[in-house]
Amino acid sequence: MTESPVEVNTVLVPVDGSDESVRAIEYAVDVAERYEADVHALYVLGEGMSRAIETGTVDEDDVIDETESFIESARAVADDAGVVLRNSIAYGFSTRRKLQHPGSAVLDCADEIDADFLVIPREPLSGEPGEVLEKAAEYVLLYASQPVLSV
Repeated sequence: MTESPVEVNTVLVPVDGSDESVRAIEYAVDVAERYEADVHALYVLGEGMSRAIETGTVDEDDVIDETESFIESARAVADDAGVVLRNSIAYGFSTRRKLQHPGSAVLDCADEIDADFLVIPREPLSGEPGEVLEKAAEYVLLYASQPVLSV
C-alpha cells in the first residue's frame, strides 16, 4: 500500500440522532477503516434539550441513557468494520455561555481529542432537516483546521 498524503488517527463525527447522523457514522467508519484510525462520535444536544437540562426540567442522566442507544448502534457499525469507537456528549447551546453553538461544540471537541479528520452530517436537500447539526455544518466547514467531509 502506498503512503497516504494525509495521516489520520482520529475521525470525529458529530451526531444528533437523526438519519443524517447514521449516514455520517457510516462514512466516518469507512474513513477510519481506510486510515486504520479510531472514530469519536460526539452527540450534540439541541437547544431545547440543553435548556431543559440547565433548568432542571429534564434529568441529565435520562438524556445520557437515551443517547446511549444511538451510540450503541454506531458502535455496532464500527465493530463490524473493526474500528474503535469512542464517544462523548456536548451541549449544542447554553443559557450560560453566550457563544455556545453546535459548531463551536464540534470544533472544541476536535481540539480536545486532537481529531485529524471530521465527518459532519448536513441538512438534507429535501425532507426533514437534521435536528441539531444542520446549524453546525456550515460553521465547521468554514472554521475547521482539519479536513472535513460533509455528507
